[in-house]
Amino acid sequence: MPRRLALAFFVCLVVLLPAALSTPAHADRIQSLQAKIAAAQSQESRLQSDIGSIETKIRTLEGQVGGVSTQLDSLERDLRLQQERLNRIRALYRFQSEQLDSYQHEYNISMGRLNARLIEMYESEDPTTLDVLLSSESIGDFLDRVDYVHEIDAQDVSITTQVHGARDRWRNVRAKTKVTKARVESVTRTIAVRTAQVRDEKERLLISEKGLSQLKGRKKTQLASVQESKAEYLHEVSGLQAASSQVTATLQTSGSTSYDSSPSSSGLIWPVNGPVVSPFGWRWGRMHEGIDIGVGYGTPIHAAASGTVVYSGWMSGYGNFVIIDHGGGMATAYGHQSSIAAGNGQSVSQGQVIGYVGCTGHCFGPHLHFEVRINGSPVDPLGYL
Repeated sequence: MPRRLALAFFVCLVVLLPAALSTPAHADRIQSLQAKIAAAQSQESRLQSDIGSIETKIRTLEGQVGGVSTQLDSLERDLRLQQERLNRIRALYRFQSEQLDSYQHEYNISMGRLNARLIEMYESEDPTTLDVLLSSESIGDFLDRVDYVHEIDAQDVSITTQVHGARDRWRNVRAKTKVTKARVESVTRTIAVRTAQVRDEKERLLISEKGLSQLKGRKKTQLASVQESKAEYLHEVSGLQAASSQVTATLQTSGSTSYDSSPSSSGLIWPVNGPVVSPFGWRWGRMHEGIDIGVGYGTPIHAAASGTVVYSGWMSGYGNFVIIDHGGGMATAYGHQSSIAAGNGQSVSQGQVIGYVGCTGHCFGPHLHFEVRINGSPVDPLGYL
């Protein structure tokens, strides 16, 4: 006898404990989701503010990049012109150097000839006017010979003087060109340095702009994720409140309000034969208020116990849905049916076919979603099967 009492107490504890815990857990889940929604809204506002601030910074950088680009274009144009000018001056300087070398060579030759002439005149006796007169055949011949001697001397000196003058003039011209070349090289270097600085500044601004654009993209991705999560939380809260309230209201209007803690000798039977592919409890961030039994499409669904059908039809999320009131505050529910075989108000017996397995509503393949509810609140069906 004591053993029977202990066993009866244990059975009552197993039956009552899920029922006692289900309703607070359901309410806590809704409260938790509402807190998550508030947090998501706060995060959404913060991300939108961040994105607005980033967009302002990007626009500022774009303006700076535009100004620097204009400045860089002007500098690069000036640099090209200076380099072209420098190339022409370098070419002129090379030409002048070649000309100067040529004049120097001619001057050296002229000086050599003049020196040779002087040496020749020194080593030989310089013909006097008397010598020229005595050797002349006539007065006319004498005058011609004197002019010829003086003309040779004058030519030697004139050639040397002209070459010397040309060499000096080209030397002066080349010196001026050299000064100009040095000045243009200095200006070119200055412009090149400034151009490189502005180019680096533009590159830095572009890198900053790219970094901000990438940050904006990440913020937008985060915002989309937060908005998606918020939508899911809102949808889940709405679904939890609407579906659960609808099932509870349906059961409350069926007239069964009390709960008999003494189970029948047979208890509930399995509505279909198959493995439990998803248990009762939290799943994917929401409360799974029943068990999913994996069976093939079109498998007959049997009533877990005798009772009265209090809902037969479509219910959002559940698809084709049947609820059976078994009396004593207990009800069972069968979701995602391909077709229903029991109507509202119909009395069914245990094991009777009430529908067929499918995948209507929110589901990812044919299976039976099976619930057990006590006084409208979902409990773990494995405690009753």
